[in-house]
Amino acid sequence: MKVTVKEVVTRKDLKKFVHYPNELYKDNPYYVPTLESGDLDTLDAKKNHAFEFCEGKYWLALDPDGRIVGRIAGIINRQYNQKFGTLFARFGFMDFIDDDTVVDALFDTVEAWGRGKGMKKMNGPLGFLEFDASGVLVAGFDELPTAYGKYNFPYYEKQLLRRGYAKDTDWVEYSVTMPDNITEWFGRMAKLVSTRYKLHQADISTKKKMVSYFPQCAAVLNETYRDIHGFSELSKGQIDDLINQFVPNLNTDFVSVILDENDKVVAFGISMPSLSKALQKCKGKLFPFGFLHVLHAIRHNDTLDLLLIGIADGYKSKGVNAMIFDKIAPAVKSYGIKHLETTRELEDNTSVQNMWNRFETRLHKRARCYVKPL
Repeated sequence: MKVTVKEVVTRKDLKKFVHYPNELYKDNPYYVPTLESGDLDTLDAKKNHAFEFCEGKYWLALDPDGRIVGRIAGIINRQYNQKFGTLFARFGFMDFIDDDTVVDALFDTVEAWGRGKGMKKMNGPLGFLEFDASGVLVAGFDELPTAYGKYNFPYYEKQLLRRGYAKDTDWVEYSVTMPDNITEWFGRMAKLVSTRYKLHQADISTKKKMVSYFPQCAAVLNETYRDIHGFSELSKGQIDDLINQFVPNLNTDFVSVILDENDKVVAFGISMPSLSKALQKCKGKLFPFGFLHVLHAIRHNDTLDLLLIGIADGYKSKGVNAMIFDKIAPAVKSYGIKHLETTRELEDNTSVQNMWNRFETRLHKRARCYVKPL
């Protein structure tokens, strides 16, 4: 099949780029669409503050009849490269049919772009930031992804290996069964940690109060994730982006912010009821009626997605996570939450995985990042 690769330069083509996976996977029961409006903002240099230190290009692969058969993005995160002394280009937002010609056309294009920029390696799938969907799913094809994960067909890995890509790192996801006595599990330890280190819960009873702590939470986040694969420190603009992205759907019952005796943020945890089934129902669009499915999922759900945990350096390995979950535990019980999804965490991040040692857990999804010399 003859394939034409077209660079995305117009808003119309960008909308096609964003919509394509929703067409590719429309009959797949495990695919969870992303919100197309959110992806459009992420890929728009005028709306995404990551473009303060990133650049990106996007391409569509077209068949002889002009139908879209694949897409890919090329990204360079200059801040990350400078921090780690690397010359990496990233590929991301990658989807395609299982056709060698299509895959070769897309990767020939993005790899040539990376070499032209003086990059020495191609790494991915990655986004602009650690919080963009990353990795190729390599296990868990019969599991429902979280709203912040990404589904793909099993043939993606086969095509990447054929192109000469090798494993860089893996992310894993756990399903954690919540015990009936969840409030008792953390209460005693939380009280001991609170007393020993003079810590207390912040008053986040309203979203306005919660948001007032976000700049300090971002500083803790930068500290916690600074050495994590693919992460570069968040700027003020990016913090604002995250607030705009997450806050409208957050329930303060599922958020914890821990303060020291001087009311400084030393840890936080953010979780929210799963939106996966809601996004399937609304097919990636909030309007005209998709937002109703999202609202219902926020209020009536048996699964909680753990989005972020940040703990300042001086408080790691001191049991502060017990205080985070002690705050969330009553809501888990009152809302009838039965399962917690950890979302993607690096396979060697034992400090996070150890939090679930006392629970019934199931490692049910694995995603992989790849690398290749250019």
